[in-house]
Amino acid sequence: MRHIDEEFLRHPFYGSRKMRDYLNREGFFVNRKRIQRLMQLMGLESVAPKANTSKRRKEHKVYPYLLKKMSITDPGQVWCSDITYIRMPHGFVYLTAIMDWASRYVLS
Repeated sequence: MRHIDEEFLRHPFYGSRKMRDYLNREGFFVNRKRIQRLMQLMGLESVAPKANTSKRRKEHKVYPYLLKKMSITDPGQVWCSDITYIRMPHGFVYLTAIMDWASRYVLS
């Protein structure tokens, strides 16, 4: 932890990957998960820019959530669908499900 702290003071933009590489070069063979745990324990976090995915763009249209104030009490009132694919030995197949929200019954 002392080596992590000293290197973090020199390079505050190092994350767990860079710190692991540095420590491996210094002869301390530790994996990334251990570095993550120790850095979190010491309260160290890289000052590098983080992902900025939660801010919306002004150009994009915002669609209203139509079920926000709706009380779903009866079967057949609201349905939902989902599409996913399942990997097979020779490719994949699509799985489509249509469900009723009130009863949680798979309709199709």
